[in-house]
Amino acid sequence: MSRRFVDLSIYLENDVVSDPPVMKPHIEYIRHDQSVESIASFFPGLKKEDLPDGEGWAVERVQLSTHNGTHLDAPYHFHSTMDKALGGQRTATTIDEVPLEWCFQPGVKLDFRHLPDGHVVTAQEVQAELERIGHSLSPLEIVVVNTRAGSRYGHGDYVSSGCGMGYEATMYLLERGVRLTGTDAWSWDAPFVHTAGKYAQTGDAGLIWEGHKAGRDIGYCHLEKLHNLEALPATGFYISCFPHKIRGASAGWTRAVAIFDEALQASIQRA
Repeated sequence: MSRRFVDLSIYLENDVVSDPPVMKPHIEYIRHDQSVESIASFFPGLKKEDLPDGEGWAVERVQLSTHNGTHLDAPYHFHSTMDKALGGQRTATTIDEVPLEWCFQPGVKLDFRHLPDGHVVTAQEVQAELERIGHSLSPLEIVVVNTRAGSRYGHGDYVSSGCGMGYEATMYLLERGVRLTGTDAWSWDAPFVHTAGKYAQTGDAGLIWEGHKAGRDIGYCHLEKLHNLEALPATGFYISCFPHKIRGASAGWTRAVAIFDEALQASIQRA
């Protein structure tokens, strides 16, 4: 049986447009020839020429938000409480509390690349896409959304590109047992620049972050800044996206990967 992996993660790197300027990551690279002094602090009397080829270690210092790079948002990011619609409103789950079984499940890809930037996807559009690909959702499947933003990563308009998932579209998924979703756009919601225009016209604050705020009613997680979704079929793969275990945090970085595993699929079908 064969197994194939598709990397769904962007790089953490300097000088590539992946966030607004105020949220940019910063990585300081310390090369082998620059680290001898730090090694010598552990070994008094050590000289550069004492080391093989005069080289120490390579190491990096990284300044990040938990929302830089490909990351998994916890329900706590969206609101302080969750599960109001389930009849038991409770404190929202932080990233270190997210059930691990949510993070390794069969994947489903919805292709919304044809939708314009700023479009807010509706429940009807989700249903129509599921009918197009011939798939009925099962609880805990990981649903990822391929938007136009995936083709704009690294370009100046990346943060403002792609459609977003609205409240009703998100609830459509959550009411069917989905607990982890994802997008290749900067945000699960429509880009802020488009929502800001609608808010200015209507004064309706309910338009702001409406997809995220669905977590008030049913707690869920989502992946943001995925990559390579265009390489995936609609179904037939698993997604692995275990987050870093940061105590009490709203998100954690993840190396999201799609796994095509014939043996795993065969065992699921037999079960």
